[in-house]
Amino acid sequence: MRTVPTFLTLTAVAAIALTGCAASPDTEATPTATTAAIECTDPGTTSDAVTVTGDAGVEPTVTFDTPLAAEATERTVVTEGTGDAVVEGDSVSISYAAYNATTGAKLSAAGYGDEAGLTVNVVDNQSVISGILKGVACSNVGDRVAVVIPPADGFGDTGNTDLGVAATDQMLFVIDVKDKVPTRATGEDQKPLDGFPTVELADDGAPTVTVPETDPPTELAVEVLKKGDGAVVADGGTVTVQYAGVIWGTGKVFDQSWGGGGPTSFSTSEVIAGFGQGLVGQTVGSQVVIVIPPDLGYGDTGNDTAGISGTDTLVFVVDILATA
Repeated sequence: MRTVPTFLTLTAVAAIALTGCAASPDTEATPTATTAAIECTDPGTTSDAVTVTGDAGVEPTVTFDTPLAAEATERTVVTEGTGDAVVEGDSVSISYAAYNATTGAKLSAAGYGDEAGLTVNVVDNQSVISGILKGVACSNVGDRVAVVIPPADGFGDTGNTDLGVAATDQMLFVIDVKDKVPTRATGEDQKPLDGFPTVELADDGAPTVTVPETDPPTELAVEVLKKGDGAVVADGGTVTVQYAGVIWGTGKVFDQSWGGGGPTSFSTSEVIAGFGQGLVGQTVGSQVVIVIPPDLGYGDTGNDTAGISGTDTLVFVVDILATA
């Protein structure tokens, strides 16, 4: 899986900004998104006017008369899938072809053929533009949908000059909903190691971490609690995970995906060093505990926003859901 690329976000910032993960290279932790209802989006005369041909799994041929101008986001199901319904809180893998609906210019396409799909979390307040969420929500796995997105659900009144999308331009996305991404680790339970924090799981898989009343290790330490049989995470590879991060000295949770934004995707090279190093070599389906000393975390400066001092050791419990 790959994270949704930069140009699908609200602003042209690093793709890691989508993750909501305090393990990002940013100097400040990003708050986890909160869940709100995402309404289903109806078809309209504008989205119905888009012609899409081609087989599933292959980039489609898309034709439309310019300019397209919808008053609100419109979503037409071009091909109906037979898979499960996509509901609030799901993470899904998609492929897409994107166009400037005003000028007709093609913007980008990804996720077709052997290329891994792109992960979208169907949770409101994500950094991904609203029109993408509205296009995916209420679909079924296997659907191909045409989504016409006015500026209000796109880049707003600023547009995106890097893409050539003006403030008044609309966009068209043809999206294939490929499959759902698991929301928790499914690997085989392993015997816990001595000296590590203990982890208890709620019914939905959310972890509660208890830190031992001992000094933390001074070097990076990794424990496998569940061993998955999926693909191996490569150095620099993209992973989709659920995670919870706590501070060793206090046991305080400073950030987590559980109960908020849901699974998140990022490159192992775009997070704090210890987090990425702890994931490399692990397998999809695994749950791991990563203990990160300060020099592989936020360093001497810490992270004031997250309440992390320059001497704090961090503990992450990570469910590895996908990689590419």
